[in-house]
Formats: sequence, C-alpha cells, structure tokens
Amino acid sequence: MNESIRNHIKEKLSLVPELPGSYQMKNKDNIIIYVGKAKNLKNRLKSYFTGTVTGKTLMLVNDIVDFEYIVTNSELESLILEITLIKKYSPKYNILLKDDKSYPYIELTDEIYPTLKVIRNLNKKKNKSKNKYFGPYPNVMAARKTVDIINRLYPLRKCNHMGKDVCLYYHIGECLGYCKKENIDKEKLISMKNEIISFLNGNKEIISKKIENDMQIASQNLNFEKAIELKSMLEDINITLKKQTIILNKNYTCDIFGYYKHNNYLSVQVFYIREGVLFGHHSDIFTVVEEKEEAIIEYIIKFYEKGNLLPKEIFVNEFVDFDILKSYLNVKVSIPKKGNIKKLLKLANDNAKNLLNEKEEIISKDNNMRISSLKELKRILNLENIHRIEAFDNSHLFGTFYVGGMVVFDDFLPNKNLYRKFKISIDVKDDISAMKEVIYRRYYRVIMDNLEKPDLIIVDGGIQQVKIACDVLKSLDLNIPVIGLKKDDKHKTNCIIDWNFNEVNVDVRSNLFIFLAKIQDEVHNYAINYHRNIKTKGMLSSILSMVNGIGEVRKKELLKKYGSLKRIKEASLKDLEEILGEKVAKNLFDYLNNL
Repeated sequence: MNESIRNHIKEKLSLVPELPGSYQMKNKDNIIIYVGKAKNLKNRLKSYFTGTVTGKTLMLVNDIVDFEYIVTNSELESLILEITLIKKYSPKYNILLKDDKSYPYIELTDEIYPTLKVIRNLNKKKNKSKNKYFGPYPNVMAARKTVDIINRLYPLRKCNHMGKDVCLYYHIGECLGYCKKENIDKEKLISMKNEIISFLNGNKEIISKKIENDMQIASQNLNFEKAIELKSMLEDINITLKKQTIILNKNYTCDIFGYYKHNNYLSVQVFYIREGVLFGHHSDIFTVVEEKEEAIIEYIIKFYEKGNLLPKEIFVNEFVDFDILKSYLNVKVSIPKKGNIKKLLKLANDNAKNLLNEKEEIISKDNNMRISSLKELKRILNLENIHRIEAFDNSHLFGTFYVGGMVVFDDFLPNKNLYRKFKISIDVKDDISAMKEVIYRRYYRVIMDNLEKPDLIIVDGGIQQVKIACDVLKSLDLNIPVIGLKKDDKHKTNCIIDWNFNEVNVDVRSNLFIFLAKIQDEVHNYAINYHRNIKTKGMLSSILSMVNGIGEVRKKELLKKYGSLKRIKEASLKDLEEILGEKVAKNLFDYLNNL
C-alpha cells in the first residue's frame, strides 16, 4: 500500500461513525473484494489498518485501495445488507462455498399418487411445499439404494408423467396402475406413505419385517431366486442404517455447528440429527479474514442458502449471536447449556479441531507454494500484481464447429463460478479465428457489464495466439498482460511467450510450472468436455444450440415437428428452410452432416 492510499484511508477512517453497518473493501479497479458487517464500524475498519495482520487478511489489506460503508439501524439490518451485497458481488475474500456440492435428500411428494426420488439443491420453493424431505445423505449411493429398495417394496408411482396405459412396473407389481385405474385404494396409499416415512425417520422394523415375510413366502413357493434377492435387500438396509446410531432419548431434528479457528483457518463440523438419530456429518476448512463470530454466522447462512434444508432447530456455540441468526433464518437457534446436545456440540468442536490439526500443515504448505509461485510469476514477467488469471482454450470437430472455454483462477485457486463456455460462429475454421472471437466476446462483456478485469490472461499456444489476443485487447482499449503456454514438438509445455513475444523459460521442476500446467489442463479439459457433452452426451436441445441463428423459439418448433436428432438429420434442406429460413437451415444441415 503506497503512501497516498494510506493517507486517503487514514483520512476516511477518521470520519467513520461508531455505529452498526456494512462495509465494502475495494481494489484498484474499484471492484468490491470483501463485504463485512460490524456493531461498531469505526473500530472494525481501524482493525484492518492499525493492527498486525497475517495470511489471507494480509493479502486482503494489500489489495485494498478504498472502502465504503453503509450505516444501518441495527445489527440485523447490517447482516441482511451484508448478505445481499455478497450475493450481488461475490467478493473473492468472503466465504462463498463455491466449490462445494450440497448433499442429496430423499423426497416423498405430497401428491394424490406420490413418488419417491433422490434430489439435490433444495430451493426455497421446495422448502415451502408440503412434500416431505429426508436427509441430507452424505453418502449418495446409500440414498439411491434406499429409494430403490422402497420403490421395489411399495407400489408407488414411478413415472414423471402418467401415460394413457399401464407400464411394466404395473405388470411386475411395483405400481398400482395410477395412469389407468380410477379406483385406487386411498387407505392403502396412506398406509404406504406412513410406513415409508417411519422407515426414513430411522425405524427399520416395519420394512425389515415386510421383507422377511415376503422372503418366507418366496421360499415356500420355491421361488429361491426371489428369496435371495429379498435377502440381499435386507442386508442393504442393515448396511445403510448401520452408521446411523441412536444417540438421543428425545426425537430431536436439528443441525449442530461445531468450529475451531486457528491463525487464519476456520474449521467447521456440522452434525445432522434427524428424529434423534445421527444421520451424518459435513466438514469444511476455510481461510478467513473475519472474526470467528462473523465468519460462523456468514458460513451458516451460506450453508442453508446453497441448498441444505433448514431443520426445526440449530445449535451453536455460546459466542455466536443466536438472536440475529434466528431473526435472519426464521428458525429456532439455541446454545445448549447441558445434556446430550451440549456433549454433541463439544464433540463437533473436537472433530473440527482434529480435522484442522490434521490438515493445517498440508493446507499451509499448499498456500505457501501458491504464494511463492505467484511471486515468482510476477518476477519473471516483471508485473507488480497478479491475483486473478483468466485462461482460454478451444476445441473443435475435425477443424470445424469450434467451442471455447475460459477458466478463472484467483491466486492459483480455481473460481468455478466464473468459468464460461463459448459457442463459436459456425463460419470459424481455425484456432486463431476462434481465439479472436472468444477474446473479443469475453472482454467486450467485461467492459459493458463493468466486470472485474484479470491481472493476467493465459492462452494455449505460441506467438500467433498471443498476438491475436493482444490485438483484440488493443482494439477494446484494454491493457491486460497476455502470455501463451507454448508446447514443444512432443506436445509438452516448455516455455512462456510474453506479450512482447519473448520466450520466458520456467523450470519444469518448479512449483510455478506445476500451477501453470494445472491451469492449462483445467481449461483444456473444460473446453473438450463442453464439446464432448454437446456431441455425445448432450440432448438434442443442446446440439441445436450449437448452430447460430437457432434460439429457443426455433428450437421448440424443430423439436415439435421432428422430435429426434435422427429425424432432423433425415430432413431435406428444403424442409428445414420452412422453419429456419435459407441461411440458418444451411448452417444446421451442414452441422448435422458433420456429426
């Protein structure tokens, strides 16, 4: 931080009131890089610039050139504002849970004819429905196996859309024929639902007895194959529920949040308690810049906003402001004083500590490697600052039908929320033209939407790719350094080509080379997978999206008339022109004939 910035911040700090509110830290590009809240804005903001800071907090402070703040009437208002701004700007120093996937749940729908299935990403609309949800299941295979067993034992509706006639499931006794029969036994449906709910809440006796009875009947009828199948089901149930130990006398349904913070690392351990059963657990380790109370509150809010279902109650440690969490989440939040829940919270804290102690050395070593590699990259490229890197690569089919991929790394860590795919013009026939189009579209959008610009752009290739990227940036009046990762005749990266087209050698045994290779592999695989998914795994709708001029309206018309890729490929050019017009029909006709 230079002297003029330091003086500017010092002057602004003298004017900050001692009131609650939210503050936003900004970098040299006027991009918000961190959002926080405080009971006392003045004291909180001063702590960044007057105390000793280390690790990620030091990196944040070094990035700050300005700050803004908004005074609120209460701490709850400041929390609401903080979360709103984090959602809007996704600041890179806040906890974003960006690389984590939510655990699956089992959903029993509240319909006349219910279905049972595994789902992910519970949204607020689903949370408000009358459907019943069970989980989360840390083991997705256990969730799927459980649903499969129940669907085979109980004749629930299996299809998403009921047809005009009964299907195979009806004939093998796994469906009551809801699409055909009008006089379905409602009492049987209610009984089925109650038994399923009881089982999913941890009572395996009903289903176990049902399987044992069916197994006995099969044996008596000399249907030994069926009996063996049922025996296997019973073993699966016992394995699935084996780790779900009854630990409470009361039927608590709650989440327990334990924590441990050391240096700039925060370790969180979540215990899922469902109907008095330890259903599973989840752990995370982050580098943080907040105080532990602020970090835990932010984490818990993000935890539920990313798709986890709110339980009846949440238990937290005593330093956490449970009133503000309760007001924000609109759910009961408590600090246990005694009993089994208190013991479980301590156990969660101990688990969080053990996990961090086990992994802190590895994480710290990785962070040190990243920081030293960034310093080395800055040195060899003679750049003052490198935090955000955007890397590009293209993929094609026999020299035609190009797609592009862009990956984003912040301090050599992937930021997958910002990855982008590009469908390239069907007229493009070479790598250079493809790179030109992708670079132009990306940074035109950066200008128009006022997005954060990277500190460095990496393209896959040598002088020609670097030159075309530099030319495009110059035409957009942008001054962003570009490097290329050049490969030798064995297709192995051997050096960097800088924006002046000089070769810069990097020791292939160095940490920097490892990180650069990781970025190169990531963008290469991202672009290839995009093309592969469209070509081999993608739905017809995705394939049609590859063709310029085909939007949602035309796509629907094609799907309505032809229904399948095979039938569209069989259509004549003249037939396609009736829906698409001459030019777009020709594009589609050529594209499909090259698949």
